[in-house]
Amino acid sequence: MSYLEYHIKYVPTGIRKVLHLNWPIILLLSAVSGVGFLMLYSVAGGSYSPWAEPQMKRYALGLGVMLIVAMVPIWFWRSVSGAAYLVSLILLVLVEIMGSVGMGAQRWIDLGFMRLQPSELMKITLVMCLAAYYDWLPAKKTSRPLWVLLPVLLILLPTALVLRQPDLGTSILLLAGGAMVMFLAGVHWAYFAAVFGMVTGIIVAVFQSRGTTWQLLKDYQFRRIDTFLDPASDPLGAGYHITQSKIALGSGGWTGRGFMQGTQSRLNFLPEKHTDFIFTTLAEEFGYIGGISLLSLYTLLIVFCVAAALANKDRFSSLLTLGITGTFFLFFAVNMSMVMGLAPVVGVPLPLVSYGGSAMLVLMLAFGLIQSAHVHRPR
Repeated sequence: MSYLEYHIKYVPTGIRKVLHLNWPIILLLSAVSGVGFLMLYSVAGGSYSPWAEPQMKRYALGLGVMLIVAMVPIWFWRSVSGAAYLVSLILLVLVEIMGSVGMGAQRWIDLGFMRLQPSELMKITLVMCLAAYYDWLPAKKTSRPLWVLLPVLLILLPTALVLRQPDLGTSILLLAGGAMVMFLAGVHWAYFAAVFGMVTGIIVAVFQSRGTTWQLLKDYQFRRIDTFLDPASDPLGAGYHITQSKIALGSGGWTGRGFMQGTQSRLNFLPEKHTDFIFTTLAEEFGYIGGISLLSLYTLLIVFCVAAALANKDRFSSLLTLGITGTFFLFFAVNMSMVMGLAPVVGVPLPLVSYGGSAMLVLMLAFGLIQSAHVHRPR
């Protein structure tokens, strides 16, 4: 036991928990969010409204939520994992029945003071439920077919509901996040090889279904695929977004045009500049240096979270931390790939930077779970 740990154990419990928080993670979260505030201020033309000020308030609220969640023992979150998943599933069903429609999709529940997007909550509660399941399941049963089937159903059920909204991006994240937890829990690689073969077959079927009565994707989703493969084929139509995004990225150069000097965003050529394409605004104004700096902050967050997971001897805590970290990685990896033309445009926001209430609060709740696992780990 170190000198510091020896003296900390005599400190009152509440203060001791605060001292045990993973403070580098909190500082990195604040730094990334600060970049978001700066860019939202810029895309609004040098104004705190309508985006930067509400985002700051949401971050302050989210920080409070994270600290409250962190103070609650991790065993409590393990015990409510199944209930949390069930509530998220019910909310997804309610979206189907009474959800608000926006931009051609039915994804939100209007609560009056905010619009809740249950699919964002499901990304985290799915990881919680799977981590609790594999913590309960004996290791020798992990790869047995019967015990593999249940987590597969837990993943596919919400994925199907989200796909109906339609929200292809979130559906992909749910599948990938769930598969990641299963892999980390020790499920045999042969299952993943079989899934890879199945996915290849589904991709072939999707392309074969185009224009038929059994078409598997919406027309706009096919247009996104066409745009991804050849943006120049329709630069003023379906390829407009990604073309303008690439122009903004390229025009930033090494050091950028300067704060609030980006022509693509200032002249409204850049689509969804405060949400999905906010990274291109950053790259245009601060160049390669600005883009790589944000990526470095994300990377440091991943490193500290993985280190916390590896240091934790509790299986649930470790799986939960790694699962949330992997989901967080998918968030920014998919968004950055999307705006750079390396992946189809699927409407995934840049975490903690893009404008959005549900995404910000759910992410802070997720990091609160990571903090709870860190604070209450066996010492």
